[in-house]
Amino acid sequence: MKRIDLNCDMGESFGVYTLGMDEEVIKLITSANIACGFHAGDPNVMDRTVQIAKKNHVGIGVHMGFPDLLGFGRRNMDVSYEELVNYNIYQIGALEAFCRKHDVKIQHIKPHGNMNNMADTDRVIAEAIVDSTLMVLPGTPIFVKPGSELHKVSEAKGVPVILEIFADRAYNKDGTLVSRKIPGAVIKDPKEAAENVVRMVVEGKAKTIDGQLIDITGDSVCVHGDTQGSLEIIRHLRSELEKAGVKIAPIGQCVEEVR
Repeated sequence: MKRIDLNCDMGESFGVYTLGMDEEVIKLITSANIACGFHAGDPNVMDRTVQIAKKNHVGIGVHMGFPDLLGFGRRNMDVSYEELVNYNIYQIGALEAFCRKHDVKIQHIKPHGNMNNMADTDRVIAEAIVDSTLMVLPGTPIFVKPGSELHKVSEAKGVPVILEIFADRAYNKDGTLVSRKIPGAVIKDPKEAAENVVRMVVEGKAKTIDGQLIDITGDSVCVHGDTQGSLEIIRHLRSELEKAGVKIAPIGQCVEEVR
């Protein structure tokens, strides 16, 4: 039986502003990427999100982003290696403190938004992500896009990787995600998202924005918590994966299956 981890970006509310449906989504996923206050989230939101993740036996990940609350971490930033290492260590430490409060462990690291996208091709960004992880949480796996610079640097430095695929995002033919500025980059239709994921998991093929099929491999599939209709996407996705004989399972089981 094929297995896939199901992850979602969570804890992205801020103060009085609520984003996402974390209380409902957390019951349907196996891994949560929790914002750490730079692109979204705040101490109270982090605390609540760690708490509900523990209650629902969901793996906890550091979702570290650029210091860009206004742009939700989805704008490129010109930062040095040293700066980014410290930004990431700061965020890892913040979430780790709340995990200690609730007596749970950090399962994984996942860069957010344009930090993640820049790490597809920018080796300096990729090295800062990997090195900051090694400095404070050695042995913790990093979510990477297959074939990205982040993937290559992680493997070169001996850091475990989780190959990530995306349910609600369109792909370019080189395996990168289509820019959100381009129409069709974000997939909001639950049926279309589910069809794409089943194809990726069962057949190892992703459909690009221009209709081509490319090879792809994944251990975990992501649905963004702020995507319109994310809860329905996740529900439909789970249903269609189960119909296709795919089991939603924690990261460890999925990595063992693929590797």
